[in-house]
Amino acid sequence: MRFVDIIHKKRYKEELTDEEIQFFIDGVVDGSIPDYQVSSLLMAIVLNGMNDRETSYLAKAMMHSGDVLDLSSIEGIKADKHSTGGVGDKTSMALGPMVAACGLKVAKMSGRGLGHTGGTLDKLESIEGFNCFLTEEQFKKQVQEIGISIIGQTGDLVPADKKLYALRDVTGTVESIPLIASSIMSKKLACGSDTILLDVKYGEGAFMHTIDDAKKLAKAMISIGNSLGRNTMAMITDMNQPLGNTIGNALEIREAIDTLKGHGPRDFTELCMQAAEIMLMQGKVANDKEEARAMLEEAISSGKAFEKFKQMVKAQGGNVAMIDDPSLLPQSKYKTEIKSKQSGNVKVLHSEKLGVLAMQLGAGRATKDEDVNHAVGLELSCKRGNKVNVGDIICYVYHDEDLKQEWIDELYDAFEFTDEDVENRPLIEKILS
Repeated sequence: MRFVDIIHKKRYKEELTDEEIQFFIDGVVDGSIPDYQVSSLLMAIVLNGMNDRETSYLAKAMMHSGDVLDLSSIEGIKADKHSTGGVGDKTSMALGPMVAACGLKVAKMSGRGLGHTGGTLDKLESIEGFNCFLTEEQFKKQVQEIGISIIGQTGDLVPADKKLYALRDVTGTVESIPLIASSIMSKKLACGSDTILLDVKYGEGAFMHTIDDAKKLAKAMISIGNSLGRNTMAMITDMNQPLGNTIGNALEIREAIDTLKGHGPRDFTELCMQAAEIMLMQGKVANDKEEARAMLEEAISSGKAFEKFKQMVKAQGGNVAMIDDPSLLPQSKYKTEIKSKQSGNVKVLHSEKLGVLAMQLGAGRATKDEDVNHAVGLELSCKRGNKVNVGDIICYVYHDEDLKQEWIDELYDAFEFTDEDVENRPLIEKILS
């Protein structure tokens, strides 16, 4: 088999066979296909696409390019959840313990943040001593015993994706639904769970900018998951404003704790509840949404969901005192009030701009090698549609360095106001299966 022939086929919009896709992935992993030829095929895929069968087999070949976790030793159905990334997205820290408290096993591998989107591991590492890197055996043992573990990738999972993504990043071939879907799903499938819930975000602060593109990506990922025997569903959710009220690592841990205690922000709480309903039904713990909602409300009101989070933190070496008393979490040197210069209804909260501003404070990283400051970030005092008067606090800034006027001006630009009523858009646009 000659790789140049495979490039020609895709160039002329022909369908690749499973054997050709396998040859491609094997050559990427062992280095037998040079980068310039791999890049050529990637560009042909960007321009001419792949059908569902090709995309599913690409994900399967990538999944089997390295280690694949076998979670069969853990009793019951194992659930996983994935978000395509957003600003203020601390969902895993609240959602995981909520569903685990209802009896569903949650085995989740997460990543770090880059750019304006935060990473789950960075947020959890706000907790003193928290160990995100358990061995595979420790991970399985914890999921079996307490029902939940959230860790970074163990072993050599999906090496093909690491190599392909590095090339896509520098050759202008990132934005392709078959390549995005196979990249995400190969990692989720390699993690070994039985059910997968995808939170596919759209809007300014998201990877997919339109609802239609988010739906296309979700459908591609569902097709991959279901074709490979995993119960896969997706939520299409709005990222045109940050999720919840906080952006920044320790601040988001605090907000997740508030939510587990039943007094988190309304939008974030509702997203967690609806996602949890789906996960409990996927895992056959609940028969319908009503039963799932009742179980979740009881888990929160009884304190079981909060206790489950504490169990996870303790099991992974974290300082549980910080969970009981969030004031012990990392604290910034300064907390500055930002007051509105105008009156009106909040029309737009620019998610991406707010995420970048938080990153500039130190809450995120512009390159993979940078450290994050767990203490700094933003806390919003208003959301889209809220009425604001001149002099009202619209945001608190948690920072360790003096704020430059240019940065403050950028922050004000992230808020847009109108005298007209602002239409209330649904946070969850659609649920797909």
